[in-house]
Formats: sequence, C-alpha cells, structure tokens
Amino acid sequence: MTPELKEKIDTLVQQNKILVFMKGTKLMPQCGFSNNVVQILNTLGVPFETVDVLSDSEIRQGIKEYSNWPTIPQVFIDGEFVGGSDILIELYQKGELQQLVEVALAS
Repeated sequence: MTPELKEKIDTLVQQNKILVFMKGTKLMPQCGFSNNVVQILNTLGVPFETVDVLSDSEIRQGIKEYSNWPTIPQVFIDGEFVGGSDILIELYQKGELQQLVEVALAS
C-alpha cells in the first residue's frame, strides 16, 4: 500500500464516527453483506458514512491491507476497525453494537 493511500484511508476513518467500506452506497447496496450492515445501522438510527469500493479499485484493495481483513464490507467505529457483516450482526444481536455506537457518537 502506498503512503498516499494509507493517508487517504486514515483520513476517512478519522473524519467519520461510523464508516462503512462497502460495495455500493447506503442508498444502493450492491451486495447482501453490505446491505445487512446498512440495515443494522439504519435500525439503530445512527448517522454513518459509506465508501463505495466498487468505484475505487485502489481503496477496494487497500482497505483489505489496512485492516488486515480479507472481505468487504468493513465497519469502523470511532476510528477502530470493528469487523464485517457477520461480526456486526453478532454485536447487534448481543446488544453490544448499540453501546459501541453510543460511546462513539458521544465522544
């Protein structure tokens, strides 16, 4: 990964309390896993931003190196990598995602 790409991803992650690197956009998810993440965050009623990896192949590959996670979507909350669709579903079902989000938005 180039230093420029790392800096670009760093900036995106730091500027957004809740950020999802996904296929498509929050209005038009382009895969089921990305859609799951969007639906969960919409259910929580929290503000979040998305980055469409399909429109930027450099970020699509770079984010996998950045987080050391092989799949998309990838969710970052308060600058920390949380996981993908399965992890988000699990955290949501346990009630832990709501806490994570509330703490992030309060800080």
